[in-house]
Amino acid sequence: MGSGSSQKIFTTVKSFSQRGKLLSRADLQTLAESRDLDELVTRIKNTKYLDSVSSVSKPFTAEKIESAMRMHLADVQNSITKSSGSAKVLVAYFKKFLISDLKLILKGKALGKSQEEIESHVNLHAEELVKQRDVILKALMAKDLDEAASNLGSLEFSADITKAVTLYNETKNIQVFDAYFDKILYQNISNAVRNSGDQDVSHIFGMDIDFYNIMSVLRGRFWGLEDQKIEDLLVTPTVTTPKHLLERMAATENIPDALDELSSTRYKDLIPESEDDSEMISKFEHAFEMSTYKAVNGSFSKMFSFATTVAISKLIAYEIRNISAIAFAVEQKIPIETTMAKLIVSEE
Repeated sequence: MGSGSSQKIFTTVKSFSQRGKLLSRADLQTLAESRDLDELVTRIKNTKYLDSVSSVSKPFTAEKIESAMRMHLADVQNSITKSSGSAKVLVAYFKKFLISDLKLILKGKALGKSQEEIESHVNLHAEELVKQRDVILKALMAKDLDEAASNLGSLEFSADITKAVTLYNETKNIQVFDAYFDKILYQNISNAVRNSGDQDVSHIFGMDIDFYNIMSVLRGRFWGLEDQKIEDLLVTPTVTTPKHLLERMAATENIPDALDELSSTRYKDLIPESEDDSEMISKFEHAFEMSTYKAVNGSFSKMFSFATTVAISKLIAYEIRNISAIAFAVEQKIPIETTMAKLIVSEE
């Protein structure tokens, strides 16, 4: 047995072990029942995340807790990526940290925020792990949005950054940065998945790409973008939702009609009852994410599949996101039932 296959077996066995240590719904409920952030941090310290939150300074804020959890996630996912022999799919998936920070910076520049103000919300730990800190600093130190985009001109995805800035200048809709930067992330992942030839991995990330494409069409419809601008946001080649179906969705008059186009697809059961448009989009988004979460969990049915390594990386990301969402809910005094309903976790 070659060292490559031995390494693969080691990482898949490790994935099963890590899956056994994920927090249960009851564990998350205990965190959500915290009366304030002090109590929440104490309760997080009683979990495997003790070391992650020990460095958070008082007074506690949800943003500080989220930043600490994000650093932990970057460490874990960087370690998983390295132990997989830096599989291209996981390298592409790790880019979400860089993409997320670039989104924050360009949105900040668009809103005329100072470098200091933007900097206080950006955590460069993930970029430092993969030696990409300079990319972020180039954007951060720019005097305005146009200079930030210009400073990122050497990146392979600079054309999409330019399109995002152009569309923002036309619409003044700050969310166009989310749309275009998500496109960059998922196009990268799509290319890596296609080159991997791994059907199980393609199934996991294929749902993510479908999710991104469908949500782009729905949001584009909601924002009133022209059909061509919506199509420009699509990641191609598509995986299980064909491009012609997405184009049909983009050409519909409203959100219910767009969702109705999915009624003959594998996603037909995720279509919510007709309510107002933003509520429909929100419910569909949550249902789709729960469906993806279940599919990711299903990857563990094969013992020595690389898909389990991808799956654990994604499951840990869901867990970190859940804890961060709980921190914001506790800070804002949001009812526990509302918080629990929004989490991506198994029903028990």
